[in-house]
Amino acid sequence: MRCVPWLSCLLAVSACALGTPTEPALRFQTTVEQLRTELGLPGMTAAYVFDTGRRGSAAAGWADKEARKPMRADSRMLAASIGKTFVAATAVSLVREGTLQLDRPVSHWLGHYPWFPHVPNHATITLRHLLTHTSGVPDYVYMPAFAEALNRSWQSPQNLFPPERLIGFVLDQPALFAAGQGWAYSDTGYILAGLVIEAATGRHYFELAEHRFIIPLSLSDTAPADSRNLIRLAAGYTPADNRFGLPGKTLDAEGHLQWHPALEWTGGGLVSTSPDLARWGSLLFTGRAMPGNYLPLMLETVPTSDSVDGARYGLGVAVTHHEQLGPVYGHAGWIPGYVSSLRYYPEAGVSVAFQINTDVGIIDHPAVLNKIEARLIDTLLDGPTGKCN
Repeated sequence: MRCVPWLSCLLAVSACALGTPTEPALRFQTTVEQLRTELGLPGMTAAYVFDTGRRGSAAAGWADKEARKPMRADSRMLAASIGKTFVAATAVSLVREGTLQLDRPVSHWLGHYPWFPHVPNHATITLRHLLTHTSGVPDYVYMPAFAEALNRSWQSPQNLFPPERLIGFVLDQPALFAAGQGWAYSDTGYILAGLVIEAATGRHYFELAEHRFIIPLSLSDTAPADSRNLIRLAAGYTPADNRFGLPGKTLDAEGHLQWHPALEWTGGGLVSTSPDLARWGSLLFTGRAMPGNYLPLMLETVPTSDSVDGARYGLGVAVTHHEQLGPVYGHAGWIPGYVSSLRYYPEAGVSVAFQINTDVGIIDHPAVLNKIEARLIDTLLDGPTGKCN
């Protein structure tokens, strides 16, 4: 659904020279266990992949508190907006093949829909605007009508929120700004981008993502979140008074999601594990996820509205710059019950991902994410920030 506001939480980590730490896997596991305990999380997984090939993962706590089911490194969670990196990568691959054009008006692909003239900025938005959150199209996630509709119907065994219904929540709403003249995170924009991808190719988006990335890159624990029955899915925990009226625990007694995850679609739309996410980040941000020199295109960025330390956003990737570490690429995500984070540190040559199965006390407290990221990268750099051991 929504990206966790981690752009304002980038960590001050050191660019210490990386040696071969003693018992790195054990220290990483210990750090994850400590974080889980200190923050009172039900469960947590984390993983890393160095450019050298060294990798590791860890898990702590419970995948299901009530069933006393331990969290494992291969426990899956909804990856939420990290899925936008796959959407953008799919679009970039199609741009490089000549199937899509970033600066062509979206009306070229979607203008035949009867609802399209009611989309804010419909005459001027381009695919680039959608992928960089500069379209000015409001985010349906924060529309009261969407919350009310989900409150009424989350119990349905079917997905009652296909893409066109999600877009319907913003039709005839005022644009947030003229296309290209501002920045505002918008899941709606990525839903529109998904429709563009399908219109241009005549294929389902998930089929394209699997064919181009998930299968060839051996992301075997990553899949479309298109069913209420997702194998090895950890139970997520969300506030009982959440504004969507969802139950506090995401899974029912049979281990099925209590609401249909397909409503997220190209706003995120994937179930994954921390090891898979860390691997994806390593491949994507070192230029190995697809043929050709695609990274410069993905990293054509615009400033964000909540810019801190020069934070910017490219095609499905948030980019920040730390005075010591240099650029940091990645994305984070939230969906009720789950928070995920993926970061790639080029100067350190490491991709780091974590997932936690709660959003209680997390979403409105960026310092929590700051703490997790800081401790994980400190462990991997073999010492506290700015101090190499």
